[in-house]
Amino acid sequence: MSEDVSRTIDAVWRIESPRIVGALLRITRDVALAEELAQEALLAALERWPEQGIPDNPSAWLVVTAKNRALDELRRRKMLARKHEEIGRELDERDAPDFETALDEDVGDDVLRLVLIACHPVLSTEARVALTLRLVAGLTTEEIARAFLVAEPTVAQRIVRAKRTLAEARVPFEVPRGAELAERLGSVLEVVYLVFNEGYLATSGDDLMRPQLCDDALRLGRILAALVPDEPEVHGLVALMELSASRADARVDGKGDPVLLLDQDRARWSPLLIRRGLEALARAEQLGRPLGPYTIQAAIAACHARARAPEETDWTRIVALYDALAQITGSPVVELNRAVAVGMAFGPEQALELVDALEEEPVLRGYHLLHAVRADLLIKLGRTREARPELERAAFLAKNTRDKQMLLARAASLPER
Repeated sequence: MSEDVSRTIDAVWRIESPRIVGALLRITRDVALAEELAQEALLAALERWPEQGIPDNPSAWLVVTAKNRALDELRRRKMLARKHEEIGRELDERDAPDFETALDEDVGDDVLRLVLIACHPVLSTEARVALTLRLVAGLTTEEIARAFLVAEPTVAQRIVRAKRTLAEARVPFEVPRGAELAERLGSVLEVVYLVFNEGYLATSGDDLMRPQLCDDALRLGRILAALVPDEPEVHGLVALMELSASRADARVDGKGDPVLLLDQDRARWSPLLIRRGLEALARAEQLGRPLGPYTIQAAIAACHARARAPEETDWTRIVALYDALAQITGSPVVELNRAVAVGMAFGPEQALELVDALEEEPVLRGYHLLHAVRADLLIKLGRTREARPELERAAFLAKNTRDKQMLLARAASLPER
């Protein structure tokens, strides 16, 4: 197979696989079967395109091939059902789906249906992430395992168990509406944000970032924004990811070591992603509903994006936004981030009081950034001898190798105890 054909098939599959699997899911109402039939269409392309050439419309070729295979499979099952009738099992045709009609139905909800099922709350978080990346992002099991630094059989088992759980739970395949859709979207947004965060700041391993995961999450977010354009938090999450991703090139130096926000070269921030992020934030705000947590976080990121230099950052507004976010989430991590903003707006002494008050929070025990923030505030107050053990503690707790090395280097540069 030529490299051009291989790249074309891979690109088309990445783009079209959610629509193909979603359309098949509408027809078959079986997640495992829908993916199996979609994979068969992909295999057919791998077999035929190198010999016959790439079709004029490769996406349509895959969709038609997959649907034809679905129709063949469902006809085969109907034939088996008729044979069962002959030995006494009655098939109620009134309740059987009209598959011929289903092939021609509007497919506008197909991808949304697929996303909502892959992220269904009946599944564990790990299963939701794996199934979404598999069915919606089009990643292979090997790619998912490599991205999250887990064994490939572990990912495969999660996907198989997820499909089995969905079948056993008899999850409805209809797209919910109104308040029910908004409630279900919360699970979807959580999965997309988890994928993005793992790419933006890897929890473990030797690299600070895993850019492919960020790209996959952004693609998922943009798909969602097109599917449910009237949901402000979808646009809020897209804005947050676009604005965060705009800083990606400036977050590491030539050696791959992390560069803190205030030390980054802002000329390396992506103007395109900043523009996209600000536009998505504006769409979220224009819908006229109370701001949700993703939109508020996007507004905080926008404060940084609009500042041409660190000293131009509107830290007072950021503190106010964190106040609003803390009221919604009640999260100690948000309170820690708010303390950082307070330190920038009103001075390190006031911020240190807030951080010290958070030390007994169970959620923050073992959280390396609590000690890193405390160390930074102590350094600003001239209490460098106290800051050194805080940095060493932060390094001990950090799981990412690059983070650990940076914290140890900062600790080594400070005076001994």
